[in-house]
Amino acid sequence: MGRPFIKMHGLGNDFVVIDAREQAFRPSLDQARLIADRRMGIGCDQLIVLEPSPRADVFMRIYNADGSQAEACGNATRCIASRLITETGSQDIRIETVAGLLQGRSAGDGLYTVDMGEAHFDWRDIPLAHACDTLAMPLQLGPLSNPVGVNVGNPHAVFFSADCEAVALAELGPQLEHHPLFPERANIEIVSITEPNHIRMRVWERGGGITLACGSGACAVAVAAARRQLTERTVTVSMDGGPVGICWREDNHLEMTGPVATSFSGELPVEPQGG
Repeated sequence: MGRPFIKMHGLGNDFVVIDAREQAFRPSLDQARLIADRRMGIGCDQLIVLEPSPRADVFMRIYNADGSQAEACGNATRCIASRLITETGSQDIRIETVAGLLQGRSAGDGLYTVDMGEAHFDWRDIPLAHACDTLAMPLQLGPLSNPVGVNVGNPHAVFFSADCEAVALAELGPQLEHHPLFPERANIEIVSITEPNHIRMRVWERGGGITLACGSGACAVAVAAARRQLTERTVTVSMDGGPVGICWREDNHLEMTGPVATSFSGELPVEPQGG
């Protein structure tokens, strides 16, 4: 018998979820890449492995499509919160990640809210290669310049554009992700402000490329826009896969509300070695 999995997504940002709370599973770099491969494997933006946690309902380990590990993923957090709420019957779920403890709850009508923790702005926290003003970082490529740096459990660079649809994200995204300014690479968001409470966002995810949605990215752009005094602290962020609601609370915590969906379930055909 193979290893059971569930395929889920949040606004098209899709995940292969493997429950390893009773049987350990630690895929190698190549194994994680194969599972994520859309031709040779199951296909996903991130592989999510659920492990036991002494501090929370579960520990959520996140693997990018390139096999590297990520610290945070907002859409995955909503997906896992929805499953744990169904599993336990509790309306207050705690999820441990590399970035810390996150909380989730049902918001009704198929929506789920997660507290993504605090936003961080110091250049050391993002992190950057050298000290600079994170409200206008000294970085320019093509039509993009002076992004806002935000860490929401993982590093983000938010670029503002009059027309984010016109930006060649597939070309510029990988160059910006690997720019020397970002020693741990960065997620790249291109945004246009359409209303004081609405942001249009496109994203190049670190280790994953262009995705339909990115929850931590939506949190990052909400903070970046508010710091630039371009929007209110509660906004709707519209991504290629759809919208999420973001509230940057006065205590610096970020709450994200959006839908989740289960696509299908199955088994990995062969149990990867070293699990």
